[in-house]
Amino acid sequence: MVVCPGFLFEQAVFKAQTTHPTVKFIILDGVPHSGDYKAVIADNTYSIFYAEQQSGFLAGYAAVKEGYTKLGFMGGIAVPPVINFGYGFIQGADYAAAELGLAKDALEIKYTYVGNFDASPENQTIASSWYNDGTEVIFGCGGGVGNSVMAAAESAKAKVIGVDVDQSAESETVITSAFKELGSSAYNAIKGYYNNSFPGGKSEVLDITVDAVGLPMKTSRFEKFKQADYDAIYKKLVDDKDGIRTNIKDNTAAKLASELKTAHTKVTVIG
Repeated sequence: MVVCPGFLFEQAVFKAQTTHPTVKFIILDGVPHSGDYKAVIADNTYSIFYAEQQSGFLAGYAAVKEGYTKLGFMGGIAVPPVINFGYGFIQGADYAAAELGLAKDALEIKYTYVGNFDASPENQTIASSWYNDGTEVIFGCGGGVGNSVMAAAESAKAKVIGVDVDQSAESETVITSAFKELGSSAYNAIKGYYNNSFPGGKSEVLDITVDAVGLPMKTSRFEKFKQADYDAIYKKLVDDKDGIRTNIKDNTAAKLASELKTAHTKVTVIG
């Protein structure tokens, strides 16, 4: 069995699943496809995606409930998972602002894709300029991009939101992380193999209803946003109260961040 994390493995798994039919493949955040993007999921392959917009929503919601009003989203490359995180972040922040009764455009979110997943001086400079301009917390979404944001935050004595996994150990500036349960979903698939129930031949999107996305509250550095607050909004999303979960737009529902309708948030798209 081979577990492959990320879309960069899509074409490799597409080939390997045919040339090695006795091997099981689990691909996270990707689906096997040919060079011309024809997707084929063989019976020995299981494709897993995640509802990143939901954990992004929770991150934006928590940040605003914590008291931040000047936010930033620095994404890597505009691929579906990164877009989903960003869209959810905007919508969660705006939802929290509505609950708090904030005025129109009381929140400000700077939003960009830097075009890479690198920890680079250029990305750190962008983050530093945002912090210098008053941004209080940046959601660094894209591998090494987050490390660049953390370096800038350490100098500015500002805050960061991590991504994909709990990044609290990487910097004291990380207040929380919009994460995916990568480990448990891979574990469950492997367990299925040993139980003769490997879910091969299909692709699934795992979401909050199966505890696949969320925030790591035990290691989060919130002062105002408490576990009870998190449990309440988490339950709302699971129960889809008033359509809160199903109304979160993802990359298939909006082409641009500027298309997202917000009542309390001014989104400035850069680049």
